[in-house]
Amino acid sequence: MFLAAVAFYWAIAGPWWAFAAAFLLPDLAILAYLGSPRMGAIVYNLVHTLLGPLALVVIAAALAAREPGLVALVWIAHIGLDRLLGFGLKYPEGFKPTHLGRI
Repeated sequence: MFLAAVAFYWAIAGPWWAFAAAFLLPDLAILAYLGSPRMGAIVYNLVHTLLGPLALVVIAAALAAREPGLVALVWIAHIGLDRLLGFGLKYPEGFKPTHLGRI
């Protein structure tokens, strides 16, 4: 998923400075853990599933707009790298237990 998203981003000539600037933005969802572990898990999981980026792909296609597609590719790349590194979707008990195992 990571490599495919990066390859598509490269193929449509997305600006690499924007890729680098936006790549870690989904991790700001971790701030929701300041509210509670349950809230943190909900927000983190919403941001780290493919629903958001796929919605952006649909919007980009419907509007024939390039930018939402670029954002979606960066977001998909982020999710893909997270999974590759073992950062899975979170459980309400806290940040460390994930669907891929304990961090």
